[in-house]
Amino acid sequence: MSGVGGAPVDLRALGRTHLVGVGGVGMSAVAGLLAARGVPTSGCDAKEGPALAVLRDAGVAVHVGHAAAHADDADTLVVTSAVRADHPELARARALGRRVLHRSEALAALMADRDAVAVAGAHGKTTTSAMVAAALVAAGADPSFAIGGTVLAADGPLGGSREGAGPVFVAEADESDGSFLAYAPLVAVVTNVEPDHLDHYGTREAFEDAFVAFAGRVRDGGLLVACADDPGSAALVARTREALATRGAEVATYGIDEGGAATDGAATDGAATGEPDVAVQPGAARTVDGARRWPVRLTDRRDGTVVELLLAVPGVHNALDAAAAWCALRRVGVAPEAAAAGLGSFRGTGRRFEDRGSAGGVRVVDDYAHHPTEVAALLRAARAEAGDGRVLALFQPHLFSRTRTFAEEFGQAFDLADVVVVTDVYAAREAPDPTVTGALVADAVPTPGRAAFVADRTAAAFAVAAAARPGDLLLTVGAGDVTELAPVVLAALAEGTAAADGGTTHGRGTA
Repeated sequence: MSGVGGAPVDLRALGRTHLVGVGGVGMSAVAGLLAARGVPTSGCDAKEGPALAVLRDAGVAVHVGHAAAHADDADTLVVTSAVRADHPELARARALGRRVLHRSEALAALMADRDAVAVAGAHGKTTTSAMVAAALVAAGADPSFAIGGTVLAADGPLGGSREGAGPVFVAEADESDGSFLAYAPLVAVVTNVEPDHLDHYGTREAFEDAFVAFAGRVRDGGLLVACADDPGSAALVARTREALATRGAEVATYGIDEGGAATDGAATDGAATGEPDVAVQPGAARTVDGARRWPVRLTDRRDGTVVELLLAVPGVHNALDAAAAWCALRRVGVAPEAAAAGLGSFRGTGRRFEDRGSAGGVRVVDDYAHHPTEVAALLRAARAEAGDGRVLALFQPHLFSRTRTFAEEFGQAFDLADVVVVTDVYAAREAPDPTVTGALVADAVPTPGRAAFVADRTAAAFAVAAAARPGDLLLTVGAGDVTELAPVVLAALAEGTAAADGGTTHGRGTA
């Protein structure tokens, strides 16, 4: 590969570009954007899928199956870290002396002539980047974006990528393999620096150092936005603020207001007082025009600006993400009130507290949470939503390394639920490790009897459905294919209701 962290490749130099694994959410976004910019683009994936049909409509030549010959006519090959060195297309491209780029490097080429907003963090980056994108669309800024999830807005889905004519490009910056160092953004947002992906970095220190390097990629005169409530992000600011200032780059921190917000509109120096620059005050949910909304008051101590957001998504974590998005929006030229209104148009992203339906009086919600802090934030939001009902969770751990490293933390987080069923680990890019199973998480939940391990995922879906009763909120949780179990859970809940009414049930029903 050309070397993550250097100057981006000129888009005009790519020539005919082939993407390996083009059906993935990240690769399909890049392929569609390349085609929209006029780059002759092709790709392949192991199997047919919905993304491939969309790409064909966008002018991408798509192959099902991998073959070395796919690289023969390519000037540039684009891969992800999951593509092994012996992959036939990668091996052929190298043998032919073709340019090989990581996905992040191709995305950096797409961003090079725009005012880029890159959002990183162990969690929250999809939501935050999607909030920025949705608000820019609502403000009429016609942005481009590449985000690892479908952006949902008041007027309908915006998709996971978009080619716009405006000057701003919003990207979710993946830190998992260090590839976020390919970007040179005008605005870098860091939602948190909680150790993760230690399978790649090895140590906590190496993970934190990568974020320092990411902050160092901010353009001269740009902005670093960081969460003051996260110790890792606060440490990042302390390590980078002075170096950024020498290049005319600023820092904006945000965090929950502990009572010191300049609510009278007076400007104060948050950096000098140790308080966040933008104070966040979440309010109680209320009904606005017949819809439930969550008010969030933002006070910018740098200039005294005060706005109120009316978010369509619940939870303190979403309030914080919205504050980060608001800071980024202001830096790229959106007026404070317009930014606030635009954030109110955001309706979430696919697999982030996504309603999947109800059956038997039980609401089923799907969420991508796969890190202990994400899980805890999800369950707190779910608890507020459930009211007098219980919160049930079906969890599929993601990666053997993450499950082994954070089993105890996952257990503590899931103790916030009433009932937890843990199924086996989704391997993703790792080789199986027979010593690591979902039982590590279930056994780590402190409250006796609260969690159970059911290795088979379909059996796990039936088990959590059998434990549900009317009024409950049931979550399917994880970054793997647990999302496919939401329909299974709903069918089991409906079947249990039919049985209670005198139908037939094969031994399953609500508890």
